[in-house]
Amino acid sequence: MEKELYAITALDGRYRGKTDILAPFVSEAGLISNRIKVEAAWLLHLSELAEIPMQLDGVLIAKLKELFHNPSQEGLLRVKELEKTTNHDVKAVEYYLREELSAAGAGDEVLAYIHFACTSEDINNLAYGLMLKDIREQILLPTMDGLIDDLKQKISEWADIPMLSRTHGQTASPTTVGKEFAVFAYRLSRQRDQLSEVTLECKMSGAVGNYNAHISAFPEIPWRSVSKQFIERLGLTQNPLTTQIENHDTMIEYIDAVRRYNTILIGFCRDIWSYVSLGYFKQSLKEGEIGSSTMPHKVNPIDFENAEGNLGVAISLAQHFGEKLPISRWQRDLTDSTVQRVLGTMFGHSLLSWKSVLKGLGKIEISRETIDADLAQCWEVLAEPIQTVMRRYGVTDAYERLKSATRGQVVTEEGLSEVIDECEALPVEIKDKLKAMTPSSYLGVSEALALDFIR
Repeated sequence: MEKELYAITALDGRYRGKTDILAPFVSEAGLISNRIKVEAAWLLHLSELAEIPMQLDGVLIAKLKELFHNPSQEGLLRVKELEKTTNHDVKAVEYYLREELSAAGAGDEVLAYIHFACTSEDINNLAYGLMLKDIREQILLPTMDGLIDDLKQKISEWADIPMLSRTHGQTASPTTVGKEFAVFAYRLSRQRDQLSEVTLECKMSGAVGNYNAHISAFPEIPWRSVSKQFIERLGLTQNPLTTQIENHDTMIEYIDAVRRYNTILIGFCRDIWSYVSLGYFKQSLKEGEIGSSTMPHKVNPIDFENAEGNLGVAISLAQHFGEKLPISRWQRDLTDSTVQRVLGTMFGHSLLSWKSVLKGLGKIEISRETIDADLAQCWEVLAEPIQTVMRRYGVTDAYERLKSATRGQVVTEEGLSEVIDECEALPVEIKDKLKAMTPSSYLGVSEALALDFIR
């Protein structure tokens, strides 16, 4: 508790319990673990090449597999200890592997091939690739799906509940509550799917991406295909053309899908906040909670406000990533290294906001009385269908007639009936149908649109 009290960032302090799930992936420990995995996997991969005079016995193979699958806490701390001397994070990982393999019986003929022909970025870009792959599969997509599934449940329940629309903040053609939720669920689903489809490209091609060192040592080895096979074994995709660094383009595609998801979610939070303000939704009460320190009656939509704020922070970081990471001076500069260390912050604020939205959705209850009362007093929304039907029967000034009867005026059922009766071009049965229409029945296919989405 004391450590959280003095944390520099809110994610590691106030919100630590809500973002802890990310820590094994995006923390320094997560990054070092992935570097160890890449170094161990590369040595195992090299040992399979017939041209390389290196033999790994069963003990060393077992040790490397252990380092790959289960980097130890002690190992991570040892890497940090070594870094105090090396002042180089990747070199510290290389030295740690030397210590571990030497203790397991490896001779110089094996130790010499640790980090063979690699530049630090070969290890780092693959470590970040593994990080992004793992958090996508284990955290991001499942949480996104949970939010979308919650929306779908509400769509199913509320697909047929009429609700007044508002365009430009003014009364507009009615819709249903479920259909409006379906609009956001559909949009979020598209971004979720686009995130799932992003191919994460990585490189293992040396100092400037040309396999210079590889070829100098073993010109007979087809290094491009060896590199490709290695990267694909890690569940990633080879970028065949790079400088010293992987270009980060697919990383940005990945981040940008999260950014778009977050941007859409801000719109949703603001809409729900507004509907709560109108009284369309009530919020369930929790014993002991306080909405205002001075106004006892308050039940504030704090979850949606909290989500909106954190979404904004995440979006701002994502925008900076998109502007910075694809750019590097000549074949390499180090500005991307420090920026990538903030990836976890963006994911942390995203995850925090998604959980806040889910929490808020769990509290809201629909208020049919308020929604129905609001809709029942807005007969002006029927000016649209009346003038549209008049046009069908050749009334050229239909729009003007309804404008004169409704704009800036209190519109009543009786007043609209008079307008309908005065239109001689309308058949009697059509007049009767128009006069039987109510704001709550003028819904188009909104219910079907909502239900079709979740089927």
